Amino acid sequence: MNNTFLQRILATQNGSGALALRIPVGIIFAAHGAQKLFGWLGGYGLDGTGQYFGSVGLNPGYLMALLAGAAEFFGGLALILGVLVRPAAAALAFAMLIAIFAVHIGNGFFMDKGGYEYALALFAASLSLLFSGGGRFSVDHALTRER
Repeated sequence: MNNTFLQRILATQNGSGALALRIPVGIIFAAHGAQKLFGWLGGYGLDGTGQYFGSVGLNPGYLMALLAGAAEFFGGLALILGVLVRPAAAALAFAMLIAIFAVHIGNGFFMDKGGYEYALALFAASLSLLFSGGGRFSVDHALTRER
């Protein structure tokens, strides 16, 4: 792999503000991914989530549940650790766009009616991390400083 390409992926701003966003957003995504993949924390696991995804038109449901769950769980862990923050944030932002347009948009804005408010907030947080990178307190920053 080209070093310049790797440098661009790991590049991050030098501030510490990303940490305040990475940790809680990473926890939220990892928890939602764990619900989808493993049925932890009151989730339905891959079978139940796959059936739901299929019922809203995300077919094949099982595969879509696996992809969404993996993006959320492993992307959330990546945010928490601060490793490969930009690619993880890109995958999470994409997952939130799918959630907004495939599931929530027809329910209006507010979360209490099943709307897209919450997914939009997570999309915005992911997009912010995509632009900024993991920040000073991230594995990405430590790796790029050594080069």
